[in-house]
Amino acid sequence: MQQQRLSFLATAGFEAARSLAFAPSEHRLRRVHGHGFRVVARIAAAPDASVPWAPFSGAEVDALRAALEASVAPLDYRRLDDHLDDPTDEALARHVRAQLQGRLAVAPDGIGVHSTSEQGVDLDAQGESVVWRRYRFEAAHQLPNVPPGHKCGRMHGHGFTVTLEARTSCLDGSSVLAYDELDRVWAPFRAELHEACLNDLPGLENPTSEWIAHWLWQRIRPRLPALAAVTVGETAGSGARFDGSGYRIWKDFNLDSAVRLHRAAPGDGRRRIHGHSYRLRLHLVGPLDRVYGWTIDFGDVKALFAPVFDRLDHRPLYELPGIEERGSAALVEWIRGQAAEMLPQLARVDLYETPGCGAILDWT
Repeated sequence: MQQQRLSFLATAGFEAARSLAFAPSEHRLRRVHGHGFRVVARIAAAPDASVPWAPFSGAEVDALRAALEASVAPLDYRRLDDHLDDPTDEALARHVRAQLQGRLAVAPDGIGVHSTSEQGVDLDAQGESVVWRRYRFEAAHQLPNVPPGHKCGRMHGHGFTVTLEARTSCLDGSSVLAYDELDRVWAPFRAELHEACLNDLPGLENPTSEWIAHWLWQRIRPRLPALAAVTVGETAGSGARFDGSGYRIWKDFNLDSAVRLHRAAPGDGRRRIHGHSYRLRLHLVGPLDRVYGWTIDFGDVKALFAPVFDRLDHRPLYELPGIEERGSAALVEWIRGQAAEMLPQLARVDLYETPGCGAILDWT
């Protein structure tokens, strides 16, 4: 089995106002305006899976969330100009990273700041940042090469999403103004894709999510050399990402399951039987099938994973080996062990206990 990395994810929000003095004189960002910011933090466990900043094994997600909430609390209902010289999304990410590291004595592997649900900046462990923006278009398509009877062979439609990521180190100017640049780059593609039948567009005769992402990459990259990846969401729970060298798809599952953590202190509610509406995301990587145009059929992922899903959904998870001991950390490892043989393309498992808060296991 490949070497794997376990990490924990937490999300915290705050409301704040700002104005960006460096913006052009007539730009809207110079005016005082506000956002409901969302900050996402990711911290890896040690190679032996120990997490010194959590009070007990199984409490890592809650401990990280509490530390992140404390780190952003001084910004809540404030004017950010009073705290940061240029309160861009990237500057906020660096500020929160420093605050969180001070509280936990551990450097985050990643910090993301989302100024809206459709845009943000992600900062990695090396301090490199990527700005992203999400768009939507409504279109029809059919997949001409699928087996007879496959539902995707029929003409149908989706509300597609497209997320463009760009490396800020390769952009001119601020990461906040980069949103405007992404908008300009995207505009002609939306005009071409929106309210269209994708099969009619040259190069999209077999418009799978993977190939749409590839098609966009080939056309956007010459206009935007800073482009880092294109992600296409076909539904709310499935899609594909292309970064110029490889494909990654994902498929989401919802689990309504019970759990308990017996290492919690007496009187701690987590020691009792309780539960979550978990969201599970499987990430798969692999070469593109030259006939079907996909890495693996989303429907096949669902069917192959069904036996594992049935052991998790509407079940007491604490009856699985080790789950009472380590909670979500043990659960993502268990899922990998159960699904690896039937889904050899599996490369990462995300498990969210609550929105934006959970455990991630990856091995690529």
